[in-house]
Amino acid sequence: MVVRGRCRLEGLPQEHAVCGPGGRRECRAQGARPRPQDRRGLRPRPRRGARRYTGPVCRICRREGMKLFLKGEKCFTKCTFEKRSSPPGMHQQRRRKVSDFALQLREKQKARRMYGVLERQMKNTFDRAAEVTGATGETLLINLESRLDNAVYRAGFAKSRAQARQLVNHGHITLNGRVSSIPSHEVKASDEIAVKESSRASNYFKEVAGWAKTQTRPGWLEVDPDAYTARVLAKPTRDQIEAQVNTQLIVEHYSR
Repeated sequence: MVVRGRCRLEGLPQEHAVCGPGGRRECRAQGARPRPQDRRGLRPRPRRGARRYTGPVCRICRREGMKLFLKGEKCFTKCTFEKRSSPPGMHQQRRRKVSDFALQLREKQKARRMYGVLERQMKNTFDRAAEVTGATGETLLINLESRLDNAVYRAGFAKSRAQARQLVNHGHITLNGRVSSIPSHEVKASDEIAVKESSRASNYFKEVAGWAKTQTRPGWLEVDPDAYTARVLAKPTRDQIEAQVNTQLIVEHYSR
């Protein structure tokens, strides 16, 4: 008995066919996995990987026990953390002993969520900081502060880091005269950050120009809100970074 017709219907090559009766050979075809050129009609395997958190961000502030200013202007006018600062979940009031690992993990998560980076990005930033001579924790925080999306946020062109990241991703920000769509780009001294000319006429940037004039800017940035430009004067120092993070716990977490 020949089953070449069945192989043709199932999309398998002819060399997988089995001829002759006996031992249920007519009920199956040899070669379980089709060749790559025969997989065109197969369903692709779903992609696995980290995804950005898109849920309510006030839960993050409650989990970390402090305001992370993730909602921009709403963190000053309408903040859930001020009404209810307990951790989210059914067992929010439960008291339990906190281990050293939990303290290190919470500090790392606090810094990661504050700057809006994924775990792999955070680990890569730590690895680069560990290769530099000096305090690893301080270098890590400086590298996070030197990200392009954070510089856009510090300049006042965005009301939150998530908003600044979206502006960079959508091509509204230029770096040294060229459009940069990489939020993790590390800015250096004498770099020029500006809003793209064609984007300045939008209602958003007309409104954000007034917002930028009222914001307190760090000493490592020189901002001209009317011209929609910012200039990096120097590398940020630890004293100029407002993030209340214990970097030693982060170093201990990644050094386990």
